[in-house]
Amino acid sequence: MRSDEVKKGHQRTPHRSLFRATGLVDADFDKPFIGVANSYIEIIPGHFFLDRVSRVIKEEIKANGCVPFEFNTIGVDDGIAMGHDGMLFSLPSREIIANSIETVMNAHKLDAMIAIPNCDKIVPGMIMGALRVDVPTIFVSGGPMKKGYTKDGTPIDLATAFEAVGKHEAGEMTDEELNDIECNACPSGGSCSGMFTANSMNTLMEAMGIALPGNGTILALTKEREELYRKAARRICEIAKSEAKTKKFKLKNILNENAVRNAFAVDMAMGGSSNTVLHMLAIAKEANVNFNLEDINHISKKVSHIAKISPSLSTVHMEDINTAGGVNAVMKEMTKRGDNILNDNLTITGETVLEKIKDATIKDTSVIHTIENPYSEVGGLAILYGNLAEEGAVIKTAGIIGDRALTGTAVCFDGQQEAIDGIIGGKVKAGNVVVIRYEGPKGGPGMQEMLAPTSLIMGMGLGDKVALITDGRFSGATRGASIGHVSPEAAEGGMIGLLKDGDEIHIDVDKYILSVNLSDEEIAKRKAEFTPIKKELKSSWLKQYRALVTNASNGGVLKTDLF
Repeated sequence: MRSDEVKKGHQRTPHRSLFRATGLVDADFDKPFIGVANSYIEIIPGHFFLDRVSRVIKEEIKANGCVPFEFNTIGVDDGIAMGHDGMLFSLPSREIIANSIETVMNAHKLDAMIAIPNCDKIVPGMIMGALRVDVPTIFVSGGPMKKGYTKDGTPIDLATAFEAVGKHEAGEMTDEELNDIECNACPSGGSCSGMFTANSMNTLMEAMGIALPGNGTILALTKEREELYRKAARRICEIAKSEAKTKKFKLKNILNENAVRNAFAVDMAMGGSSNTVLHMLAIAKEANVNFNLEDINHISKKVSHIAKISPSLSTVHMEDINTAGGVNAVMKEMTKRGDNILNDNLTITGETVLEKIKDATIKDTSVIHTIENPYSEVGGLAILYGNLAEEGAVIKTAGIIGDRALTGTAVCFDGQQEAIDGIIGGKVKAGNVVVIRYEGPKGGPGMQEMLAPTSLIMGMGLGDKVALITDGRFSGATRGASIGHVSPEAAEGGMIGLLKDGDEIHIDVDKYILSVNLSDEEIAKRKAEFTPIKKELKSSWLKQYRALVTNASNGGVLKTDLF
């Protein structure tokens, strides 16, 4: 066992003495040591109950002949951090989480791991750290939140609350109606109930084979979810107690190129958050998988969009997907189109992907559509290119409202708050393309999510009348013609930084185009005169991050080789 390095032989007498101080006895030193990486934190609705989850998991690990060691990572609630400078720390937290997983697991030579994430950057951060350690690992998330209901019975969620602010600003909603939504949009613990970033990543873990079936859709705080925790604990012990299985189920044997491509295919079918592109590129790099942005469009052309979930369809939430057959049913239906859409690959259960889904069926075709009745013949995400995005930009096509091809005039803002003030102040009109720059990984720094501007646009009735482009990123709750991750970003001299009010911007989603109608001569002139804005920073961590981070087309990862 890997842990023998810290527990076997007379030279490890001091080490065993320290272990005994934590309660271990003689018999424990012959058992596998299992890391239980928990992201329990009281301020996040998807995480405040994870201390109870870890107790269940540790109990089951002990009952199955292994020794659990729980440790914690940090977490940021993007909804609470949204709309102020707290969001600058959100994406950087992914790197802290990855580093903490690598640190604890390798410093103590633990044999295997169960990771308990749930929300946003915490899921990819844990995956990235686990890939560096490369021991058998099962991910079992806290689970999605129930959908909420207004007093009149309308289903709602966090996206409803953000968009309600825009309606209230426009005078279309009363204080009483706003309060009704505030009090009922998030009715329980769990990751916010739509196909936002957290649930997108939690379902993609199923697609990658690193989580058990139901991980993305079984509701939090239910008996069914508790059984999933226990099943995961039993499985990790079964693997850890066998030398052959420990070798077979190392994480990189599962999370390989096939798994990455399967994740993107399922993402396309379910219309996941645009943030998944950023995170999956980072995960692919940690897995040593050669995957580039342009590969996404090739996958999209082969995948039908068959499940539409809030915010793209406000009446459908994760619990509805679960009742309709879950992620396995989506994956099974995807294969009926042919084209080798899913790659057969080992999963943590011991089955291959195609074995795992062979008996899955759709139980409600109004929620998960059949391949004959898709929402779209192409996937729910697309990568756009052009002189405005030479290294690519991302749009969640599943959330588009209005035209998929348009030409509009630029209204430029150097940051999110300036854009919020401008939108509320009436600077944005029908036919405009809102440009928000200096919000990329380096320019932000931290590439904060921008749900407030998109929600204001939707709430003020402009969702089908304007588009928005940014070198920043969006919340998974965003909908509308919102294009993010524009690379190169403004802070590194990208074209988005050279735009001026009134410039004519052309967008064609089906042709994968994002461009500005300027001559080469005009562009060259602007580049020669351009000096990027560099924001003043007080935070030492953000200064470090800005110095090391790559742009969104590279996953926003930190550079490790500087010389």
